[in-house]
Amino acid sequence: MNPALTPKQLAAYIDHTLLRADATAEDIERLCAEAREYSFFAVCINSSWVRYACHLLEGSSIKIATVAGFPLGAMSCDAKRVETEIAVNDGAQEIDVVLNIGRLKQHDKPYVLRELCEVVKAADKRTVKVILETCLLTNEEKIRGCRLAVESGAKFVKTSTGFNFGGAIVGDVALMRETVGSQFGVKAAGGIRNATTAFAMIEAGATRIGTSAGVAIVRELARAC
Repeated sequence: MNPALTPKQLAAYIDHTLLRADATAEDIERLCAEAREYSFFAVCINSSWVRYACHLLEGSSIKIATVAGFPLGAMSCDAKRVETEIAVNDGAQEIDVVLNIGRLKQHDKPYVLRELCEVVKAADKRTVKVILETCLLTNEEKIRGCRLAVESGAKFVKTSTGFNFGGAIVGDVALMRETVGSQFGVKAAGGIRNATTAFAMIEAGATRIGTSAGVAIVRELARAC
């Protein structure tokens, strides 16, 4: 535990996440109500729910993040760009985009960079977080992905979708932080379900935590304080 952070301060790191395929309007309502109650930084949802979340969170400071190219990252550059444009038009304030992992692995820098630049342009100055899916990458590939994210004009790199066999690990967060420098965002996501793990990610350099367990994490810290 990190006693330097209060439950409210920890909540300000959290993107309260619901990306399940079977999420209903009732689930989105609950997610947004919890975000209001605990003052999470953002909700992170699939794009079909962005307009509804905007309505539910009207008047609050909670950001609305959505995903593009999710969860595989293997669709066309145009598809990701259009997804981003629609999400922005619907009210999304942050875009979490999965880069093309296969293209990164085959050293196709022009393709990956063009794709990320187009998403950043379509986001129109809104925060773009580039999901690397670190469990599928070597350390050299993680470094290359981070550098391309910085070059593209994105604002964050992110560890994982949470839909693959591995999620965030401390070593990857530390490597990403070392690569992107102190002024760039690092989001740890995937498998973060308790306060101890969240603190470990923050200590390694994460500036945002993506989790579906935000309520349990904040409650755990509140009990420990």
